[in-house]
Amino acid sequence: MDKEQLILKWLDNNLTPQELEVFKALEDYDAIIKLSNYSQGFKAPNFDTEANYNAVLSKVNKTPKANKNWWTPVLKIAAILAICFGAYYYTTTLDTVIVTQLAEKSIIELPDNSSVNLNAQSSITYNTNQWTSKTRDVLLKGEAFFKVEKGSTFNVITPSGTVTVIGTQFNVKQRLNYFEVTCFEGIVSVQSNDKKTILNAGQSFLIINNKTINRHPVTKHNPDWINNVSSFISVPLNQVLAEFERQYNVKIDAKNFDQNVLFSGKFTHDDITIALQSITQPLQLQYKKVNNTIILTRE
Repeated sequence: MDKEQLILKWLDNNLTPQELEVFKALEDYDAIIKLSNYSQGFKAPNFDTEANYNAVLSKVNKTPKANKNWWTPVLKIAAILAICFGAYYYTTTLDTVIVTQLAEKSIIELPDNSSVNLNAQSSITYNTNQWTSKTRDVLLKGEAFFKVEKGSTFNVITPSGTVTVIGTQFNVKQRLNYFEVTCFEGIVSVQSNDKKTILNAGQSFLIINNKTINRHPVTKHNPDWINNVSSFISVPLNQVLAEFERQYNVKIDAKNFDQNVLFSGKFTHDDITIALQSITQPLQLQYKKVNNTIILTRE
């Protein structure tokens, strides 16, 4: 087995006892081991050792053959350095992504001890290594309730706008054609559609179908969904049904009537029959279940 294969198998920790003895006999063994010990703090899981080694090898092989012996020790050192710096880049740019599925909720603790309650079919993304005393950024798709520790500016970035705070409690809901921010404690700044809105505790901000909706003061200390209840005040029915689908992992067929009608009310996340009645009875609708689909019709 030639030196290149030995180095590759050593990098993959795959040498047999006999091959290990041959490897130890290499003239550059001591230098390689020193570099390996130095690089331990930078290695990342599932790093493609062979790909990085081959990338270095392909460049070295372009060198005239007369210089081959001179390049041999450099080649081994370069391969190790490629792994070290590649792994370091990998670990410092890796994002943490947390996703909830249909009918699932999750509580996440952020690097600064801020907490996030993530509603069903939602996701947050953040980078621990870029989480500093000056920068705290979270990307949100869906709905989440935040309890932010005091400190540097904290940004919740959504496709519909950015919510900026320092230390407070607030809820952000970003769905298709729907963007709502409710401040429960402290002060919240909302940047959306080139407009900045300041919310104090008890105030909320809502955009539906690109139209800003005026909201009544909020007297609660947290959103109802934290307690397994979805509540709505003058919200289009299609938004209510979409939330129902997320909480119960079902499909709703309501194509036979106007889903833009406004709905005010609540439904529980713990009992699908009671939840359906909470929606259908006020609107004088009937429902039937076919497999995983709920069909709504007029009475």
